Amino acid sequence: MTLRFLVPMLLILLAAVSRILPHPPNFTPVGAMALFGAAWFAPRRWAFLIPFAGLWLSDLFLNNVVYAQYHPRFTWFDTGLIWVYLSFGLICGLGLLWLRKVTAGRVVGAALAASVLFFVVTNFGVWASGGMYAQNWQGLLACYTAAIPFFGNTLLGDFCYTTALFASFGLLRKRFPVLAG
Repeated sequence: MTLRFLVPMLLILLAAVSRILPHPPNFTPVGAMALFGAAWFAPRRWAFLIPFAGLWLSDLFLNNVVYAQYHPRFTWFDTGLIWVYLSFGLICGLGLLWLRKVTAGRVVGAALAASVLFFVVTNFGVWASGGMYAQNWQGLLACYTAAIPFFGNTLLGDFCYTTALFASFGLLRKRFPVLAG
């Protein structure tokens, strides 16, 4: 395992651990982890596996320690989060396409697109799962409307964490040329 592989992996795991800290709703590193992994891991399978591992490990802790009262037994995977994982995979794919060449403008555009993608996919999932909203166009519109207040935090979280991950690694690459490989 090279430093060029280890350092981005540790940055993603550090971002995943930050999910455990108290934070405003939807102000998380989820989109940033997916974009950062997509931009910096080669071979590309690691661009999915490492960020997904960080997301899953942090979910494992959150589900079984922080929110244990909501789960009657040890939870390996909360099926209610399937739409989060789907959006995460799509954001990884977006990052693979959009961040082949990493520039500040591309990173900002990818962070914005990640926020929108997460909003659209996860809230569609809330609506499609039934129970909270009518299963018609009015219900779908009501679901997206109710989610608008959370979008600002998603956007802010994606921009802050994306900036932190990409800037940190950029500075480390300048300081330690072995990481530039």
